[in-house]
Amino acid sequence: MKFIDYNLSTELMRGIDALGFRRPTDIQYKCMQPILRGEDVMAVAQTGTGKTAAFAIPIIHHLHNSKQNERRKDGIKCIVLAPTHELALQIYNVFDSIGKYTSVRTIALIGGVNQDPQIRALQKRHDVLVATPGRMFDLISQGHLDVHRVDTLVLDEADQMLDLGFMKDIQDLTYKLPKNRQTLFFSATISHTIKNLAYSVIRKNAIRIKISPKDPVSKNVTHYVSFIEMDDKRFFLERLIDNHTDAKVLVFVRTKVRAERVKKAMERVNIPSVTLHSDKEQKDRSSVLKKFKANEVLMLIATDVAARGIDIPNVDFVVNYDMPDKEENYVHRVGRTGRGKKKGTAYSFCSEEEKPLLKAIQKYTGYDIPVINIQPRDIEDAQLFSDNTDLQTLMDSISFIEEKKNKQRKRRKKK
Repeated sequence: MKFIDYNLSTELMRGIDALGFRRPTDIQYKCMQPILRGEDVMAVAQTGTGKTAAFAIPIIHHLHNSKQNERRKDGIKCIVLAPTHELALQIYNVFDSIGKYTSVRTIALIGGVNQDPQIRALQKRHDVLVATPGRMFDLISQGHLDVHRVDTLVLDEADQMLDLGFMKDIQDLTYKLPKNRQTLFFSATISHTIKNLAYSVIRKNAIRIKISPKDPVSKNVTHYVSFIEMDDKRFFLERLIDNHTDAKVLVFVRTKVRAERVKKAMERVNIPSVTLHSDKEQKDRSSVLKKFKANEVLMLIATDVAARGIDIPNVDFVVNYDMPDKEENYVHRVGRTGRGKKKGTAYSFCSEEEKPLLKAIQKYTGYDIPVINIQPRDIEDAQLFSDNTDLQTLMDSISFIEEKKNKQRKRRKKK
């Protein structure tokens, strides 16, 4: 089936054609007709499968057609909530691009920036609001945003919004919306708790869709894990970059402090990188992503703020420098590579204390990650030949290795 077979509006098809879309992906094929019929949908699909377009296309089609016959200007008719600034802006860009030739207008509201320009923008006519929960709730409480005519609510990556503590806010929002509305849930993973949230706001006859539910990880990604202690990880990251100098690498760490430390370690060996985490101003976060997407810098070191839904073209390697605390975040992290028809590789550096996290990840995904064994000699070589080692450390390492070899010789002689 092709997009042209859906009897979409001519203006919408112009936007779809301009993006080079010809046939719907699996998630788009299964979701578009129910959404076009106005049904509630709860969809779970592995990341990188085109979830955003799966709801953007039918929503834009509906709004464009309804505006042709409207008698009054109703304001915001659709709200799309996303957990992070980056994902919200990405969803906004998808709506803006697909709906470019239609009458549908989209606005994005995110925190971390001055709200005054957003308030002024809300005074103009917009149909779709893409927002992070915090800023949207602020503007509702201040009286700048009216949501009583919204007829479609989309929760994208709703499980992360739950983790961030927005569950009560989302439920409070639903009380402000018309009861006769359409609600759509989209996520790469779903938990028992998020199911309870979904069932509390969607209709009982909602369409439930799962794509590859038994294997949430994209088949385009090859996975490996190596057992490397914390203090040695920087040497192996350096070695990976040295062996793939033209590769685009996304490195995930557990905390913003770790992100900056790894960046400094890479700077000492003349490997340029940028960092992305919640301590950065929004303009800096946007600038970092722009540089990485444009290949101006080939290594991005990020916390899980970059793990969800963000589409970064042509990432060759994802490196779990720190194993994720939550097993489902492994799925989101590695989903930044192998997107669409592209192939990608995910390497995980697992220390001794992180082995329980690895075990949980393998139980969650349903298979063991292939192990690349690291021999003691590999660690010695990585340390000795790293530019990240100052002269004194290098001399200490040589002395330690020589001393260890002498002890081994003595033991062999005694035998």
